[in-house]
Amino acid sequence: MDDKIKRDKAVALKYKKGEKASPQVVARGGGVVAEKIQQVAQENQIPLYNDKQLVEQLIRLEVSERIPPELYKAVAEVLVFVYSMDRE
Repeated sequence: MDDKIKRDKAVALKYKKGEKASPQVVARGGGVVAEKIQQVAQENQIPLYNDKQLVEQLIRLEVSERIPPELYKAVAEVLVFVYSMDRE
């Protein structure tokens, strides 16, 4: 695993393009759990996005919880990043 990407906390989100519901937390955690989330993402060629402030807000949500409206803008930036990586 690339040390530049490795961090203490991680959150995995699920969202289907065109879906009306907001993105959903599918995994979250720190330490070993964060490393596992990152490992699974890399193994499945899912882009990793580094934003410590956003992770601090998202990690407070429960697994299966939808992103609240106050985080829409920040999460939209993540989705733009992910979709741009998919095009490459």
